[in-house]
Amino acid sequence: MKYLIAGLGNIGTEYQGTRHNIGFTVLDAFAKASNIVFSTQRYGYVATTRVKNAQLILLKPTTYMNLSGEAVRYWGLKEKIPLENILVVVDDIALPFGTIRLRGKGADGGHNGLKSIIEMLQTQDFARLRFGIGNDFPPGAQVDYVLGYPTPEELAILPERVNMAIEAIKAFCLSGLSFAMTNFNNK
Repeated sequence: MKYLIAGLGNIGTEYQGTRHNIGFTVLDAFAKASNIVFSTQRYGYVATTRVKNAQLILLKPTTYMNLSGEAVRYWGLKEKIPLENILVVVDDIALPFGTIRLRGKGADGGHNGLKSIIEMLQTQDFARLRFGIGNDFPPGAQVDYVLGYPTPEELAILPERVNMAIEAIKAFCLSGLSFAMTNFNNK
């Protein structure tokens, strides 16, 4: 079985390590743990790996967040990956920092990356792993917060939470969404 795991973020050193790039952070850690490297391909940085009988295509779109759907649609079609085998890793301000929540479908929740993917796939019915980045910002400061860097306290727990996200991705691919949701949501 083939799976497309799309970690959302923005390219460029000015965005590296920001809260909004948590999708890139998770996939970078996954690639490092799998001893694979990303190569520059059409619409993204791509790496492939296997987890038991599952082939995973890791995608970090280079289209910038607002056009992530172009990359996800292209790679899904190119690799003939069914919609139920697509998982999008995305930051979420509605969840406390480090909280992981998998869902099988849903609205964009105001996230431009998800909005783009929904528009390009013409459906909300794709799995997403929402990685909480918290919402400790004053009114009107959401953009600065999301594009800002985690606090030292957040950085201290980040590696463990990223590893949890990687295990959730593996569970999604090997045992399905329901199993992954049961075993990783709210942990």
